[in-house]
Amino acid sequence: MFGYYFNLALRSFRRNRALTALMVLAIALGIGASVTTLTVFRVLSGDPIPHKSDQLFYVRMDPGTLDGFTPGDEPAEQMTRFDAEALLREARGDRQALMSAGSVAVEPDAEGLTPFVLQARYTSADFFAMFDTPFRHGSGWQRGDDEARARVAVISGAMAERLFGDTDPTGRTLRLGRTDFRVVGVLDDWRPAPRFYDLISGEFTEAEDVHLPFSTARDLRLPVQGSMNCWAEPTGEEGSTGPDAPCTWVQYWVELGTPARAATYRAYLDNYSAQQRQAGRFERPDNNALTPVMAWLAEREVVPSDVRLQVWLAFGFLAVCLLNTVGLLLAKFMRRGGEIGVRRALGASRRSIFMQCLVEAGTVGLAGGALGLALALLGLWAVRRQPADYAELARMDPTMLLVTFAMALFASLLAGVLPAWRAMQVTPAIQLKSQ
Repeated sequence: MFGYYFNLALRSFRRNRALTALMVLAIALGIGASVTTLTVFRVLSGDPIPHKSDQLFYVRMDPGTLDGFTPGDEPAEQMTRFDAEALLREARGDRQALMSAGSVAVEPDAEGLTPFVLQARYTSADFFAMFDTPFRHGSGWQRGDDEARARVAVISGAMAERLFGDTDPTGRTLRLGRTDFRVVGVLDDWRPAPRFYDLISGEFTEAEDVHLPFSTARDLRLPVQGSMNCWAEPTGEEGSTGPDAPCTWVQYWVELGTPARAATYRAYLDNYSAQQRQAGRFERPDNNALTPVMAWLAEREVVPSDVRLQVWLAFGFLAVCLLNTVGLLLAKFMRRGGEIGVRRALGASRRSIFMQCLVEAGTVGLAGGALGLALALLGLWAVRRQPADYAELARMDPTMLLVTFAMALFASLLAGVLPAWRAMQVTPAIQLKSQ
């Protein structure tokens, strides 16, 4: 039966080619704009680690002085080195990791390569298991390496190919900042979007090429990057990055497998703050935060407001296109009143007329979806030309491909309901008499 209706739809299209092309174009423009903005929004607002995002928590405290303090203020966005290292030693979570961004100078042994600088991440051993980083070769370092300030490194696959070719480089020596490191692991392709584990240094930048133990980086006094907030003048040889510096610049994450574990950890943070206040380090009242991944993304407003506005505008444009399609379908079906009247007189039911018209509308929608897909791909190509961190991530995936045709089919069927209902109301006698 569907094939019969489809053949009737094709005959109708051949008789009204210009009108059909206009309807296809209207749907294609609306679908193209909507899918383009929806793809960008999906990239920016997606869950970067969906299988465990409710088990990963970003930890914050408020170690500042009472100067400028207002009740209800949010805690500091990062932690002091003293507090982060204290929580890491006590290890009350299932896993925990402190971290900071940095940079290192690479002195390659490969012939023809000159020294260059790469972005680095200084972290602790649980980082890799906690964030499920994929490994091409080897693995991360062990907790004992953190304590021993071992000269070990995990590098990206791209860096491994650049320095060592196609061979497995685990166990080989890598010279960073005039210090030899032993490569213990090579990451496979890994670029969470957004880069939730460090929103301070950039929400959509690529993952670092070098991962080093935080303790080793501080022992060698490697340069750090990212924001830093100090409420007093730092003292000591290491300055603002010293173990007792009154500065927040370290990120801290903890993995807690159950809500009960999360509640226990919150109580632990409150007890820790009370102890630090008694010791004279903390002056402000308890102001701790244990924020899961998606709540942290929302709090940091990772999705720009202009992207949300673009999505609403695109769907508004799609609605306008659908209204135009409704008018065109209505005009087309009413012009065929004589043909519909003859079919009704020959025994066609109203349901048959309704289904025929809906099949015509759906066919227009599928054609519009195909053209809209091409327009969306063109739109995403234009987005990737923009100077934005997330631009490179704006690509069509299989899910959005299915969404494109589903939206086009649904939109066209929705637009075709009213014209199809009006068409099936045609009275055969009146049409035959007018003919």
